[in-house]
Amino acid sequence: MDGRSMNTTAEVPRGLAGVVVTETELGDVRGREGFYHYRQYSAVELAASRTFEDVWHLMFRGSLPADAAERAAFAAEIAPLRRLPEAVRDALPALARATALSGPLAGLRTALSLLGASAGFRPVYDIDPGRRAADALAACAAVPTLLTALHRLGQGLEPVEPRADLPYAANYLYMLTGREPDPVTARAVEQYLISTIDHGFNASTFTARVIASTGADVAAALTGAIGALSGPLHGGAPSRALDTLDAIGTAERIEPWIRERVLAGDRIMGFGHPVYRTEDPRSRMLREIALGFGGPLVDFAVEVERRVEQILAELKPGRELHTNVEFYAGVVMELCGLPREMFTPTFCAARVVGWSANILEQAADSKIIRPAARYTGPTPPEPVPALG
Repeated sequence: MDGRSMNTTAEVPRGLAGVVVTETELGDVRGREGFYHYRQYSAVELAASRTFEDVWHLMFRGSLPADAAERAAFAAEIAPLRRLPEAVRDALPALARATALSGPLAGLRTALSLLGASAGFRPVYDIDPGRRAADALAACAAVPTLLTALHRLGQGLEPVEPRADLPYAANYLYMLTGREPDPVTARAVEQYLISTIDHGFNASTFTARVIASTGADVAAALTGAIGALSGPLHGGAPSRALDTLDAIGTAERIEPWIRERVLAGDRIMGFGHPVYRTEDPRSRMLREIALGFGGPLVDFAVEVERRVEQILAELKPGRELHTNVEFYAGVVMELCGLPREMFTPTFCAARVVGWSANILEQAADSKIIRPAARYTGPTPPEPVPALG
């Protein structure tokens, strides 16, 4: 590399908004169209017509299962990986106690690191693609088991062992509640999980790829992604969006409550997205799922959406502000009986597959991600002062 290329920097927008940092075959978000896809397929169409395992197969292996036999073979490959190594299981009670105030997502960071160490995950730089994929598959399969065990232990309950005969979403709900879910609930959660597997180069996915670019192991990259996801401006919003509905309370309070906060410059959780300039397709799909359940909560959510969009159009003219995935995700998960402290962990149980697919793709490129920063501190070099 010549001196000119080493010392030349390019001006880019804050937060790298709109900056292309790599190429990917995994999917994309077309914000102006309100469309996103996994490989060559519409993510929403996949959620409507396929299983979670099918889409997992697509993200990891490049294609959907061709037939029932290939689908069954992939499910059989995953099922044994749901069970945790003994060393990890033994550590979970103490970990749940230590993270009682922070919740399962915080506990997952440590638990996943322990899983990787226990299973002997090695730096992706040092292993072949087959071993990388095996490590990623094991981590993805274990995440729902870890999350539900940490939650139940935090509630004073014994963890529920995974069942090999249940699909991914149904098994997740079973381990969470101890009861086999009804098909309607399981399918609603499965559609939500499919719709959140991947979503472009969001903060957590980019974090996972940065760590993978250093050659670190799969568990290290996933742990970093979970840390990014935990921020309320990223994956922490589903429960907060539902909290907004609770705070508004009644239809009569919608207008004064929203106007007060918009005029104060507060963000309305569940509305707006940094990429979409039209309706979030995930929100549209989840609204339809919610309407299928019906009931007072759904009716109120629809009315809040309608009124908030009217108020935002009046107070912020020229901006397209619609519900994002978190708004109806919270409604659907509430209707399916998930506790609110498990909303973001449930998101994580899906996104781990997208993160892992990105880690595997990044690991195939040995170039480390190393951007620059503009220094704005005192002008150097100044003499180092003597100790007074």
